[in-house]
Amino acid sequence: MSLLGTIVSKILHPFGGGEAQAQTPGETATTGGTSSGGGAPAGGSGAAPGGTVPKVDGKVDVEAVLNDLASKAGQPLNWRTSIVDLMKLLHLDSSLSARKDLAKELNYTGDTDDSATMNVWLHKQVVKKLEENGGKVPDDLKD
Repeated sequence: MSLLGTIVSKILHPFGGGEAQAQTPGETATTGGTSSGGGAPAGGSGAAPGGTVPKVDGKVDVEAVLNDLASKAGQPLNWRTSIVDLMKLLHLDSSLSARKDLAKELNYTGDTDDSATMNVWLHKQVVKKLEENGGKVPDDLKD
């Protein structure tokens, strides 16, 4: 699974009930099938008690899922503005190399050696992809 697909699955399908096929430019989103390792990260699923994912208007409440994970993280992680912290929250490799891979996957055309600019762009793109794949994202995170 792609790195973006892993991010989307861990947030929108924390129990592995449906594996998100995250949209990349020129593709359409699909869901279904069984999860192959994209399940809940260790230390918390982000879901409400009883195995349900918090929803708003039929969409997964991204803010609620990530806030729940952040409350269990054991360290302050600012997922709202930092792609590095968002990836750490999901127990993913947040190294520069991994972020460059994500940038390539999302067709980033900027200079990947300008990590600050790339990181801001990546965060915005990931939030956009979460929304495109059925997530309800906070208004203050939308462009």
